Amino acid sequence: MPVSAFCETAPEHASERAKKAFALLDELRVPYRRVEHAPAETMEVCAAISDALGARICKNLFLCNRQQTAFYLLTMPEDKPFHTKDLSRQIGSSRLSFASAEKMEELLGCSPGSASVLGLANDTQGRIRLVMDREVAEAERFACHPCDNTGSLTIATSDLLEKVLPRTGHGYEVVDL
Repeated sequence: MPVSAFCETAPEHASERAKKAFALLDELRVPYRRVEHAPAETMEVCAAISDALGARICKNLFLCNRQQTAFYLLTMPEDKPFHTKDLSRQIGSSRLSFASAEKMEELLGCSPGSASVLGLANDTQGRIRLVMDREVAEAERFACHPCDNTGSLTIATSDLLEKVLPRTGHGYEVVDL
């Protein structure tokens, strides 16, 4: 997949979702490196982008309980398998499943294939719990889409945990998957 050259400023022509994500990073003075590319709808495509970025793009799964009263954004390494049983036990929530595209739009402000921790800024009521695999939480760099899968960026994980998440009003829980 062709990937643009690195940029360290927000794109001039971006979706409203991406503009909001970059505005948040700029407001917090979080340095980032970004690339643009065709829509990345699978983790296989993201692997090529990860190679270009020099940081692994995380797999972000938007989950909910059976009653759809508890919502979770799980961020994990792209190549790690996901087993609901393992996660359910660690976070104390049974019967996890993928949340609907409508709920993702409503709560995270992202569409399927574009789920991102940067979308937590849209969850002003704090309905989403961020759950991070230990490998992701302890990595030096964090890579994700800016709420739009036609671009990807990397930031220091410490900036995510110490600047971005506090600004969105979200904490995080570390799990071992």
